[in-house]
Amino acid sequence: MHGAAGHGFHPSILREYDIRGVVGKTLSPSDALALGRTLGSIVVSRGGSIACVGYDGRMSSPVLEEELARGLASTGLHVLRLGLCPTPVLYFASKVLHANCGVMVTGSHNPPEYNGFKMMTDGKPFFGADIQALGNAASKGNWVEGAGSILEVEALDAYISRLLKDYTAKRGLKVAWYAGNGAAGEAMLKLAQQLPGEHVLLNEQIDGTFPAHHPDPTIEANLEQLRDTVLGEGCDMGVAFDGDGDRIGVIDEQGRVIWGDQILAMLAGDLLGKIPGASILADVKASQMLFDEVERLGGNPVMCQTGHSLIKTRMVELAAPLAG
Repeated sequence: MHGAAGHGFHPSILREYDIRGVVGKTLSPSDALALGRTLGSIVVSRGGSIACVGYDGRMSSPVLEEELARGLASTGLHVLRLGLCPTPVLYFASKVLHANCGVMVTGSHNPPEYNGFKMMTDGKPFFGADIQALGNAASKGNWVEGAGSILEVEALDAYISRLLKDYTAKRGLKVAWYAGNGAAGEAMLKLAQQLPGEHVLLNEQIDGTFPAHHPDPTIEANLEQLRDTVLGEGCDMGVAFDGDGDRIGVIDEQGRVIWGDQILAMLAGDLLGKIPGASILADVKASQMLFDEVERLGGNPVMCQTGHSLIKTRMVELAAPLAG
């Protein structure tokens, strides 16, 4: 262990579910390096050896990712760099490659000047008290030093192949896809090229300035271009992604928004046909309609606190096959 001066993070960036700040103001490349050294030290002390790292399409992401990878490798970890990809690719690769930790450099659905890190260790979300403890450890500078390595790994094509296995319908649909210039652009393009049916791609070029609009598809105003395309081109549906590709907005063939809890109700209907009585989790923001529908379909509806990390943790506890 190496006792150095340590590193102080701006207190505002250590949040409940992630680390996030304004680049050049509350967040800098030195924060990324310190995060790598501190998280790496935690993982190595638990016997871990492999880390996966990915980054989104923001202008500041490449330099943050480079410093993060350098920090992780300095502790002796073997760092697998996935490159520019949506957040679900990081989760997928971390699982498939049996990584002891995964870090995504992303500002998620926030404006362009923001960036940050979503973290997981041993296949579980790294959040809450973990993040506070990480801040304390960084300030002490007790970092492990080791001879790690950095390797670039191709994960996107494997991820697309895995997604395609789930499309079993006989016919294709006419779908409008909207990436909002976010990190899902290339994955969306590769997926659409290999699916049957007809596909209309919108704003698929990855551009960290987000010229089309703020990359949050849960705000109805951001779905206007997608709605116009669905109606104008006579599509069966439209799908929009957020900045790092882990949130969606859906438009039906009549141009109506299908909200998150409605999507979950549809997925629950499909799932409960195969796994009767399964627990379906949703947060307190979901409508009563969802919980009633899960019950009607013979499932066990479970209301959770809001926050993806909390829901994922509860999913594991209850061995629930679906949550949202």
